[in-house]
Amino acid sequence: MIRCHSSLPSAPPLIHQRPHLSASALTRRSLLLSAATASASANSLAALSLPLPPPDITITDRVFMDFSVCPNYFRPDRTLSDDLSTLCSGEEAGSAPIGRVVLGLYGRHVPLTVSNFKTMCTDHNASSYKYTLVNKIFPGQYFLAGRQGRRDKGEVGPLPDLERNTDTVNSRAFELKHSRAGVVSLCLSENDDDEKIKMDTNYRNVEFLITTGPGPCPQLDNRNIVFGTVLEGLDVVTSIASIPTYMPSERIRQFNDLAELLGDERAQNARAMWNRPLKTVFISDCGELKVSNPTLSPTLP
Repeated sequence: MIRCHSSLPSAPPLIHQRPHLSASALTRRSLLLSAATASASANSLAALSLPLPPPDITITDRVFMDFSVCPNYFRPDRTLSDDLSTLCSGEEAGSAPIGRVVLGLYGRHVPLTVSNFKTMCTDHNASSYKYTLVNKIFPGQYFLAGRQGRRDKGEVGPLPDLERNTDTVNSRAFELKHSRAGVVSLCLSENDDDEKIKMDTNYRNVEFLITTGPGPCPQLDNRNIVFGTVLEGLDVVTSIASIPTYMPSERIRQFNDLAELLGDERAQNARAMWNRPLKTVFISDCGELKVSNPTLSPTLP
């Protein structure tokens, strides 16, 4: 039998050639992967530590509100169908204008709040701000308007078509402060709408406040949504703030505090009358101001 012998040297088994290469390749790969992971983690931590950008307070929209005083609102001969539109409109009503306030709105910061506010100023129906009362004045601080309730009482009517405002659950919407006079804010913490009204499925919070100065109102910060500022008519705001309001004596306030502590529901009803203006101040007109941007580039010959 002929046996064939190869003259070529036998190669060592492959298993003895690869371990060193595989180990070194795996080690390099692991090092690269570890370095990339560490870099990504460092970048993530750096990104987390970066401060958030400040709120965008670009004025995207402008609205106006005309305020007046009505002497006929509490006439003894008024009927149940009478409201501000019938008692206080027209020259024969004798309403005295206070003046116009122009508001600039921060539509990029809180778009839904601004959109709803504009709707309330432009849709002149039973659900608008027109012919509604300034319901409370806190001297040296702010005044409230836009309370929702009965139209015959000078309040905003039902709002079934108004979009639900999700800005109220966005923490960034509360970043702006009530730092000066002329701040326009959606009233959440100081809202005094009737509890029965709030249970309605069509309820939308549209009550707003305007700070009157002279100082800031830090008690309103982080609780109400600042969405605009007074551009013109701060003197009108000051005039409204100077209107006298109903405020009980210190003794009555103490009795009220005790009644509230004991759970007497009449205490809350009594408080609803506090800080009411002694004159009928109302929004006689409101709407949007269309302002076109001026052309910045010169006209060439």
